[in-house]
Amino acid sequence: MQKNGSKKFTSCILCIMLIVATASFTAGCNGSTKKTPSAQQAQDSAGNDSTAASSDEDVETGAPDTWPDGSVIGEGSKQLSLTVADETGSEVKLEIHTDQSMLGAALSELGLIDGEEGEYGLYVKTVNGKTADYDTDGMYWALYINDEYAQSGVDTVEIKEGDSYSFKMEKA
Repeated sequence: MQKNGSKKFTSCILCIMLIVATASFTAGCNGSTKKTPSAQQAQDSAGNDSTAASSDEDVETGAPDTWPDGSVIGEGSKQLSLTVADETGSEVKLEIHTDQSMLGAALSELGLIDGEEGEYGLYVKTVNGKTADYDTDGMYWALYINDEYAQSGVDTVEIKEGDSYSFKMEKA
C-alpha cells in the first residue's frame, strides 16, 4: 500500500513540475521577434539579450510610441526604407525588415501604421505614433513611393526591392 502511495506522490510532483515549466515557457513567449531600441541598446551594452522595456514603449506590443530616426525594425528577408514626415516637415528615416509582401500588412504588423478600414481599404490615421485628424484640422497622411504620390492605398502596395516609401502629413 505504501508503494502505491509513493507512486501517486511522485506522479503528482511530476505533473506540478510540468505545469510550472509550461506556464514559465508560455509567459516567456510573447510572439514578438522584433527588438525595440531599448532592447537593442541593452544587448549591445551588456552583450546579452536583455529585453527590458523603456518607459515610452507600448506595453502590449513592446514597440515605442514613436520610433526614433535611424531605427531598424522587424525581421525578415525583405528590407525597405520608410521616411515619415510630420506636419512640421521633421523627418524620421526607418529601416524595415519583413516577410510580408504588401506594404500595409508589413507596417501594420510592426505597429507603424493604424487607421480605419473603409470601402477603399485602410485609411491611415496614425503613422509612427503621430495622428492626423482630417475632421479636426484637415491633416491627412499621404503615401509616396519613390517620391511620387501613390496611386493606390497602402494595403494594395506590393513591396518591391529598391523602392523607397514615405508618409507625409499634409493639409487638404
